[in-house]
Amino acid sequence: MTAPRFQFSIHSTDGKARTGTIAMRRGEIRTPAFMPVGTAATVKAMKPETVRAIGADIILGNTYHLMLRPGAERVARLGGLHRFMRWDRPILTDSGGYQVMSLASLRKLTEEGVTFQSHIDGSRHMLSPERSMEIQRLLGSDIVMCFDECPRADRPLKEIEASMELSMRWARRSRNAFDAGGDHAASAALFGIQQGALDEGLRQRSAEALREIGFDGYAIGGLAVGEGQEAMFATLDFAPGQLPEDAPRYLMGVGKPDDLVGAVERGVDMFDCVLPTRSGRNGQGFTWNGPVNLRNARHAEDTAPLDERCSCDTCANYSRAYLHHLHKSGEILGAMLLTEHNLAFYQQLMQAMRDAITEGRLAAFAADFRRDYLAKI
Repeated sequence: MTAPRFQFSIHSTDGKARTGTIAMRRGEIRTPAFMPVGTAATVKAMKPETVRAIGADIILGNTYHLMLRPGAERVARLGGLHRFMRWDRPILTDSGGYQVMSLASLRKLTEEGVTFQSHIDGSRHMLSPERSMEIQRLLGSDIVMCFDECPRADRPLKEIEASMELSMRWARRSRNAFDAGGDHAASAALFGIQQGALDEGLRQRSAEALREIGFDGYAIGGLAVGEGQEAMFATLDFAPGQLPEDAPRYLMGVGKPDDLVGAVERGVDMFDCVLPTRSGRNGQGFTWNGPVNLRNARHAEDTAPLDERCSCDTCANYSRAYLHHLHKSGEILGAMLLTEHNLAFYQQLMQAMRDAITEGRLAAFAADFRRDYLAKI
């Protein structure tokens, strides 16, 4: 039988949390899922086969960065992003909308879209809903994100409302442009993005607009942009429930391990974040007993593994003392080994939560996790 274009099945629930499977032509994605970030067609310091071996079902690519370098048209000429980077599993590409916020000093926002000044060479580029869909089609993305603006939560409410309404107009244009994508539209999925910052009423309006347009999945945007965990969780107490129950819910850009546990408890199915790879390059390892700074002198003669509960290659074969030496010496291997561990830890955490949900013991798992993980922070 031919694999479905996109099919989401919920297998078990525990409170608001659920396990499921997204079936696509390039493979299945187990949820809750963490997607390693491959911004520029690479998960930094990792081979694609290693990313797969540690348990990742899907990775994320960045529309804005790939648009600038090497260019979407070039990637298409080279056979698409999967062939280019040797990853044969699903790829989700973000829309470039986050850069609307993060590169505010280098852009001009209008109803049509966003004019960016490249942070690489100063060249100017136009990113609109239509161009974002075109770029993601050229890349060959499996899950395409609609184009949106991501406002900071500390902006005045009227500005957040206007931004949300603009994002909903862009969502409609994204839907229309995606549907005109021919063979790609017949094989890929499109996700809408809920906005509204921390305001329950605005997020409800956003969710209703997205439902009317219709998407395969729904992202919760505009969080993890400086509002803090308490405010984020308060928003997640209502935001996932405003979205369709029979579609996956994706919390964009999150986060720390304890963020993931709290968000899964509140009904989120998908995550991505640069934190495990960035931390791996900077000497921080995530463990079941909290984050560890391998640059600290106390590890210089520690022959223990980074995490005795971890089954990754790094923990099986290398000591804290060796990882300390590599990072203090600026050796590339240090970044490689610690990145592999961090991503493996994130995948082990997701599997542990999937098991706990299936067995109806997520609350107990979460309590034990927070007790051990937060004790040393």
